[in-house]
Order: sequence, then C-alpha cells, then structure tokens
Amino acid sequence: MAVLKEYFLFFSKFSLIFFSSITAIVASSTKQQELDRISALPGQPPVKFQQFSGYVTVNDNHGRALFYWLTEATTTPEKKPLVLWLNGGPGCSSVAYGASEEIGPFRINRTGSSLYLNKYPWNTEANLLFLESPAGVGFSYTNTSSDLKDSGDKRTAQDALIFLIRWMSRFPQYKYREFYIAGESYAGHYVPQLAKKIIDYNKSYSRPIINFKGFIVGNAVTDNYYDNIGTQSNSSKECDEAVNYAMNHEFGDIDQYSIYTPFCMQLRNETTRSLRLKNTLLRRRVSGYDPCTENYAEKYYNRPDVQKALHANITGIPYKWTACSDILIKNWNDSEDSVLPTYKELIKAGLRIWVFSGDTDSVVPVTATRFSLSHLNLPIKTPWYPWYSGNQVGGWTEVYQGLTFATVRGAGHEVPLFQPKRAYILFKSFLAGRELPKS
Repeated sequence: MAVLKEYFLFFSKFSLIFFSSITAIVASSTKQQELDRISALPGQPPVKFQQFSGYVTVNDNHGRALFYWLTEATTTPEKKPLVLWLNGGPGCSSVAYGASEEIGPFRINRTGSSLYLNKYPWNTEANLLFLESPAGVGFSYTNTSSDLKDSGDKRTAQDALIFLIRWMSRFPQYKYREFYIAGESYAGHYVPQLAKKIIDYNKSYSRPIINFKGFIVGNAVTDNYYDNIGTQSNSSKECDEAVNYAMNHEFGDIDQYSIYTPFCMQLRNETTRSLRLKNTLLRRRVSGYDPCTENYAEKYYNRPDVQKALHANITGIPYKWTACSDILIKNWNDSEDSVLPTYKELIKAGLRIWVFSGDTDSVVPVTATRFSLSHLNLPIKTPWYPWYSGNQVGGWTEVYQGLTFATVRGAGHEVPLFQPKRAYILFKSFLAGRELPKS
C-alpha cells in the first residue's frame, strides 16, 4: 500500500511538472505570435484574414536570422494547407516578388503610398508563408559579414529547414498541417533541395511535424547542360558564342523575362519624364500590366512606418531594402549543376510535383525546362493537351507518372504577375491533386 502511495505521489508530481512545461511552451509561442502579429500595414485596405511577420534565427553563432511574412487564408485558415513561397535570384526577395506582385493579397500603388487588393490572391486557397532567403536577402540578415560572400545552395537549404522547424514551434497550430512549397526561377534549386532536406528530416519521426505533401515550381532553373541546349535548340561553340553576342548586343529594348511586354525604363532626366509617364500609362491601359512594380516595392518597404508595422529591420541593417541583393548574386558559392537526381528521389518518395512555364520567358524558356524534364524518362500518364481558363486555352500540359508539366499561355518569367487568373487555376488544380481542366 505504501509503495502504491509513493508511486501515486511521484506520478502526480511528474504529471504536474510535465503539464506545467507544456503550458509554459504554449504560452511562450502564443506570446511570440502576438508580438509578430500585424495589426495593419500603412495604406492597407481592410481585410478579415490575419497577418504575422518577424524574424526566426537560424544560426545562433553567426547571428543569421530570416524574415518571414504569413498571410493566412481568407476563410477557414485552420482547415487550409500551409504553402511556403520562395523566389530565386539567387538573392531575390519573396516579399518583393511573390508577396507584392504575384500571389500575395496586396499590390502597391505607383507612389508607394498605399496598397490595393490583388484580384487573384492565392491565400483564398491556402495560408501563405513568404520567406526572404538566404540571409542577406531583403530584411533577412546576418551578424557575420563573411556569410554574404559565401552563401550557396547547401547553406540556403539547411537554413530554410531550420527556419521551418523553429517557425512551427512558434506557430504550433501549423504542426502536422498539410504543407507544400512553391517558387520560381532559381527557386528551381531552392524548392527541390529544401524538399529533400524535409524528407530526410522526417525519416527520424513516426509522425513528423512537417506534413510535407509536395511542391510546385515555375520557370525553374533545372539542369545547367540541358537548360542551355533547350534554350538554343542547338549546341556548339560557334552557336554559344553567337547566342551570347546576340543577348548582349543585339537583343534590343526587349524585356528578356517577358518578350511581348514593355520593360520599365529608369527616368534619366526630367525632360523625358512626362512622355515616359504618358507612355507607361498608355501601356498599362492596353496590356493591364505595369512593368515598374519592383520600383514601387522598393519605395514602400523602405518606409520606416512600413518596417515598423512588419517588425522588420529591428537591428538597423546598414543598407537599404532592395528587391535583389547584388552581393549575394555575385558571390554565390555553390550551385548544383542539376537537380534532376533530386527530382528522381522526390518522385520515389511519392510527392505531388508540378512544374510550370510561362511561354514568353526567354531566360528560362519552356523549351529548356521541357527538354530538361524529358531526361527523367517518366512514363506518360496523360498525353499533351490544351487546358482551359474560362473559354480560352490557358496553356498546354502533360501528366507523367510522378510529375505534371504545364505551360501558361502569354506568361513571362513571373507567371502569376503576367497571367494571374491562369496561375490561380493552376494553383487550385495543384492543391486539389486534379489534372488541369480540359474544357
């Protein structure tokens, strides 16, 4: 009887300590969430969804911290998946591009003074987590200056994994939630590399906190050799030299990322200002596309009141916020020649994998991506067919065993910027695990 009494007392004390610890952890994460909560951004229209932003330290010794911005789903966020968005570069900001001109809920006006609503935001379908990665991009920073000159694929993937693990400790409601990764351009490296890290991490747990289901990536840098051949349709030393000369000297005033739309010219003097503005406004009316959105982002995110609302730049970064980091781009330390071997591993893991291409991009064109993916030698499940957005062809697609490839008609390098409705249909189909509509 005495033994049972002692056991009962021990169990009671253990239970009290255990539940007190759990309560403390939950209280701590709740407190940090509240510190990260965005009440409203300057010039923001009223919305009903919640927003959070702030920093997660990913390396204590070097003082590397990554900046995130979470825009929860517009309805029933607790029932919708979590999607991490990554832009590429390497060295470009997911806040500048993904959040502010592609899939996020807001757009920035010309003067950088206010925001307006995106007609096709992806947070109607998912909770969107934008990450500025690696350290040195946007508001993300490092206290070790040498980190800016030796960043690369490997560290970027490892830091992103640590970010996710620590972020989910701060936001435990997203643990075990259905999780996907999306991105574009050089994120053609980031996305599958992080996916591989998550798969390997999850092997240690019977029920991993990162409930990873798949990824979707657009106009993706995939394989240095095959991408190059696919771009040129022919490969020889003479051809390479001719193409490089043409790109550098004879391309003309064309936006290589979207060959049929105007590009944003910097105003060189006040004499040309009124004419330039008139032409830009005319092009906007004709095409519905504004080529200068990146400039508006740099105006908006350098405002002190915006940074305060976002809980950004809390350490006083000694440089302006920019859409892309020249230092990182020029000093990228390691880059895989090909992510095709990684794709093969991820396909075997049973992930949902979609790759899409805007067909007016000449930098990472549809021909290059399709040629690279053909070397996976995947069996065809559904042959090439046109898919529809309303009563128009939205693009073409082919479904393989383990991967779906789709083009988006009339879209450049940033597909959701140039064709927002078609990109939205693509994203909805991906999340639902359905083939793109045939009519």
